[in-house]
Amino acid sequence: MSAAGGKSVKLLLAEDNPLVRDLIVKGLEAFCEVETATDGADALLKVIDDPPDVILCDYKMPGLDGRQLFEKLRGREATKHIPFLFMASRPDIEERLRPLVDGVEDFIHKPFLIKDLVRVAKKVVDRLHLEKLQKKASRPGVIQGRLEEMSMIDLMQSLEMGQKSCRLIVRQGGTQGELYFASGQCRDAKVGKVEGDDAVYKVVLWTAGEFEIDFNAANASTRTTTTRNTTGLLMEAMRLMDEANRDAVETQ
Repeated sequence: MSAAGGKSVKLLLAEDNPLVRDLIVKGLEAFCEVETATDGADALLKVIDDPPDVILCDYKMPGLDGRQLFEKLRGREATKHIPFLFMASRPDIEERLRPLVDGVEDFIHKPFLIKDLVRVAKKVVDRLHLEKLQKKASRPGVIQGRLEEMSMIDLMQSLEMGQKSCRLIVRQGGTQGELYFASGQCRDAKVGKVEGDDAVYKVVLWTAGEFEIDFNAANASTRTTTTRNTTGLLMEAMRLMDEANRDAVETQ
């Protein structure tokens, strides 16, 4: 996970339990700007005053609960677009929150591990960060950045979540990799003479360099050289990394 990637993204955390609130802030503050609210009413006032990019909200809070907060903000033109993440028990999600499809990014089941919550929230933060980069792009439809700010895993997950079609070029030193996505799925990849899955596994290891996402070149490749979907490619890449790290430890 890259630390600097989502610092342009502001997240409002609405949680009435101070201990849980502090733990979540510690988990997320490396990836985005975090503002806190102690309950639903506090969150409502803060959102109206200064709308965040995303809201992470506990469902059960005194006074105004998470669903009521969601509905009040959905009723206002200036805040109805803000994506929500809900923290709630499984029964509450199934019975009370599941119908709220529009605008809800994900549900985080209670009880949860902070690292699991951070993983879910960071996917949304990364996607929003990419959208902000796209708006600021000097060339229409082209996003540029550095892998030190947003890792290959973060980039690929964001493109998959956003169901984007594009060409992703990554450069490290004198080496260039090209990955082509269709509706979020990596269909074609090449690095030098290496193609397909192996090319993806190679560039996922790159932690420094530049990236360029070109949405205008979405149909530049009609080939399919990969054999897995984007999630499958990333899972296998991480498994291979873990294996390599274990082997390195055993040989020391």
